[in-house]
Amino acid sequence: MKIYIKNMACESCKIVVEKALNEMDIFPLKVELGEIETRENISDEEKLKLNNEIKKAGLELLEKKQGILIEKIRQVMVDYVYKSDEKPNIKFSVLLGEELNHSYTYLANFFSEVEATTIEQFIIALKIERIKELILFGEDTFSEIADKLHYSSVAHLSAQFKKVTGLTPTHFKALKDKRRITIQNI
Repeated sequence: MKIYIKNMACESCKIVVEKALNEMDIFPLKVELGEIETRENISDEEKLKLNNEIKKAGLELLEKKQGILIEKIRQVMVDYVYKSDEKPNIKFSVLLGEELNHSYTYLANFFSEVEATTIEQFIIALKIERIKELILFGEDTFSEIADKLHYSSVAHLSAQFKKVTGLTPTHFKALKDKRRITIQNI
């Protein structure tokens, strides 16, 4: 049985879900970002209990097809941004269409209707948070960050960063209180 989970976007989320399942004596075949697969069916009562447990971490079970598709779109976006250095520079519209077997136009319109933001705006928000994270780690130069996230130049990265945050990446790096927004709150 497959179960889909909203806002599941990091390894910590997987740990929370695995712990909740183990406490319920449910041992999944796999726990992926946004998705659980179990051997047996899970009763409605167990789903309710699981949902209540994972809500403490900002996660939520998805039941409706619309919610499931939105979460799949979100997951492709998160993977695109957070694993961009592992993939060739491919247009997101092509990737999304291939991953979800729908036209990009359909998916983009659907996402905009449900989420009240565009796919492009959401990806930019994800990229900015990823840039903040990489700056905080301090292991990469701005040039390396621009390359990892497939920006055409450091100037392009800086301009987009400043437009969204109001700060240059250099100024952000110099701040003592470097706050990030979790993916769930974008």
